[in-house]
Amino acid sequence: MGADLHAARRGRARLKLAAGKLDALLVTLDANRYYLSGFELHDPQSNESCGCLILFADGEDWLCTDPRYEEAAGRIWPRDRLLIYQGSASAPERLNEFLRGRLKGPLGLETGALSLACGKILSRGLRVRAADGLVESLRMIKDAEEIARMRAASDLNNKLMDLAPDLLTPGRSEKDIAWEIERFYRQNGAEELSFQSIVGIGSNAALPHARPGEDLVRENVCVLIDCGCRVRDYCSDQTRTFWVGGRPPALFRKALDQVMEAQRLAIRAIRPGVSCKEVYAVVQDYFEDLGVFEHFNHGLGHGIGLQTHEPPALNSRNETLLEPGMITSVEPGLYYPEWGGARWERLVLVTEDGCEAL
Repeated sequence: MGADLHAARRGRARLKLAAGKLDALLVTLDANRYYLSGFELHDPQSNESCGCLILFADGEDWLCTDPRYEEAAGRIWPRDRLLIYQGSASAPERLNEFLRGRLKGPLGLETGALSLACGKILSRGLRVRAADGLVESLRMIKDAEEIARMRAASDLNNKLMDLAPDLLTPGRSEKDIAWEIERFYRQNGAEELSFQSIVGIGSNAALPHARPGEDLVRENVCVLIDCGCRVRDYCSDQTRTFWVGGRPPALFRKALDQVMEAQRLAIRAIRPGVSCKEVYAVVQDYFEDLGVFEHFNHGLGHGIGLQTHEPPALNSRNETLLEPGMITSVEPGLYYPEWGGARWERLVLVTEDGCEAL
């Protein structure tokens, strides 16, 4: 993605600054910073930052970072609009000093991506206002290049799931399977995982976010695999539930059939103008009619793109209306701690007249 595309995105974000009567937005969420500037998708650790972007209403934007990233930033950003913070002042103190000399009106902050301590320093002598979701509202609608990248990531996920049954040999541990998944991705064009792979054998399949451990595949057991990869910075995410051994028992076949039918009904409901909560309600009503809703303990899906979980979410509270270009997961599941459960997930692109499964 080139500089012109990122500049165009900043232009669209600037319109939202004007609508919100903000002088500037301090972009601190790593995915938002990358989306608007092309600089460094990931922060190195949860308590570290590669930097931030200051989006000014007047159009003179600044990329801010420390000396470790100065050369990398200079390769994609005008060097005369780089703020490199160093010396005795902390990064928030340096940013506050810089902003106080340039702002006349309110500064928008991504409060969900700031610690309370940083927020207090940044707000000294400034009028600040929460501006969470401003950039995310743009990211929800994927452009053609983003969709192409997500197709590539999803294609690789589809290939992995086609091969997954071959990984489920008796005696192999959840950790072993997770490693084989990661190795497949990296050997076939992915730069990293979207998230740590979930592999749950037997009763562990009842844990929606099971961590792979030492449990071994055995005959006549269910195995849930939820995994994804990142291709050219964009994520995939897919879940399948398998049966190892002979003919699956009736309780497994029943749960899996119900989950797959719930997904089919949800995908049929996805189209522009339908709210996220309406799609969720389709599955809720179906499971309630079957008397199994108590075994469905999470949302129906989540937006995905630069982050594995991003807006819009398909849940009982979200009134966001679906629009063409949105991509969301659809992943109903039913969980039974005594033996496991079933989840089935795929990514869906909202189109002009309906949707398309990736």
